Amino acid sequence: MAAPMAVDKAKAPKLDVDEFLTLAISETPQELHPFFESFRSLHSRKLWHQLTNKLFEFFDHPLSKPYRVDVFNKFVRDFESRLNQLRLVEMGVKVSKEIDSEFTLQFLTDLLERVNTEKSPEAHVLLLSSLAHAKLLYGDHEGTKNDIDAAWKVLDELSSVDPSVNAAYYGVAADYYKSKAEYAPYYKNSLLYLACIDPAKDLTAEERLLRAHDLGIAAFLGDTIYNFGELLMHPILDALDGTPHEWIKKLLFTFNEGNIGKFEALSPLFPKEPILQENYPFLRQKICLMALIESVFKRGAYDRTMSFQTIAEETHLPLDEVEHLVMKALSLKLIKGSLDQVDQKAQITWVQPRVLSREQIGQLAQRLAAWNSKLHQVEERIAPEVLVNS
Repeated sequence: MAAPMAVDKAKAPKLDVDEFLTLAISETPQELHPFFESFRSLHSRKLWHQLTNKLFEFFDHPLSKPYRVDVFNKFVRDFESRLNQLRLVEMGVKVSKEIDSEFTLQFLTDLLERVNTEKSPEAHVLLLSSLAHAKLLYGDHEGTKNDIDAAWKVLDELSSVDPSVNAAYYGVAADYYKSKAEYAPYYKNSLLYLACIDPAKDLTAEERLLRAHDLGIAAFLGDTIYNFGELLMHPILDALDGTPHEWIKKLLFTFNEGNIGKFEALSPLFPKEPILQENYPFLRQKICLMALIESVFKRGAYDRTMSFQTIAEETHLPLDEVEHLVMKALSLKLIKGSLDQVDQKAQITWVQPRVLSREQIGQLAQRLAAWNSKLHQVEERIAPEVLVNS
C-alpha cells in the first residue's frame, strides 16, 4: 500500500471495497488488521458515524503512518459524500501531514473542491485555514492572506462554530501576522487561538514557552496595546517561569502597573531581546502613557483635573514634555478630556476600559467601599430631615 504522491482531480473510480481491505490486511502489520476488519463490517452495514470514529482511531495509531494516505485516497474517498464533512476534512488535514510537502497544497485544494461550502461552511473554513498554513510555510504571504480573508468571510457569518475550526483560523492568522511583524493583530489572534484550545493538552512545553514569549513581545511593541490584563491573567504566561525569559513576565506586570521605576530597573535586560533594545524610545514612551493611564484610573471621578506638574512627577518626564504625552494619549483614545495650556492643567473625563488585574480590582473595591461609606453618611444626615418634613 504505497502512499501516492498526489491526488487525481478526476473523479475516483469505484472501489472494490472487499478487494482493497483484503489486500490491506495482507500488506500491513498484524496490529492494524482489526481496523480493516472493522472497516469491512461497518462499511457493509453503512454505519458511517461509527466508521468515521474507527477511521480516526486508525489514523491516530502510530503504525498506520505509512498507510494513511492510501486509505484516505482510495477507501475514504469512495464514500466521503456520506460522511460528516467537517470530520472528513479533519481526517484530510491529518493525512496531509504525511504527504510530501510539494504535493500538500494540491491534496488540500482537491479536497476543497469536493466540499460543499453551503452545506458545510465549517469544513470549508477549516480547509482554507489549512491551505493558508501550507502556503505560509512556502513563503506565499499573498496566498496566505487571501485564504485567511476568504475563511473569515465565511466564519463571520456563522453563529455557532466548532472550537477546532476557530482554533485553525486564529492559529494561522496569528502565524501570518507574526511573519509580517504586525504585533497588534498577532496579539489579538493569538489570544483568540488560545481561547479555542487547552494549552496544557494541545501544546508542548516548548510551544507554550514560544507562544508566551511571542505574546509578551507583541504586547510591548503593539502600538495600540495599552492594556495587558487579559494576557496577565492567562495561564500561558506560567510557561515563562523558571526560564531565561522569566523577566519578560515581570516586565509585562511592570507595564500594566505603569511603574516606571521597575521599568528602568529591568531595562538592562533588554539586550537579551535585541528587538526591544532597538525599540527602547517607543517602549519608554509607552511606559509613560501606561503610567498616565494608571494614575488617572486610581483617581476618583471628582479628582481628574491634573496639573502638568503632577503628570510630570507621575510619568518621570520633564515638564515641557507633558503636553505632548497627554496629546498622544488623547490621539490614541486612551483618555478623553481637554488641555488648559494657560493654567497647565489636563481635565480627564474618561479612561479607556480595561481588563483589570486582581490588584486593580482590589483598588476598585476599596473605592466603591469609600463611595458607599460617603453615601451612608449622606443618608444619615438627610434621614432626620425627611422624617420631620413628613
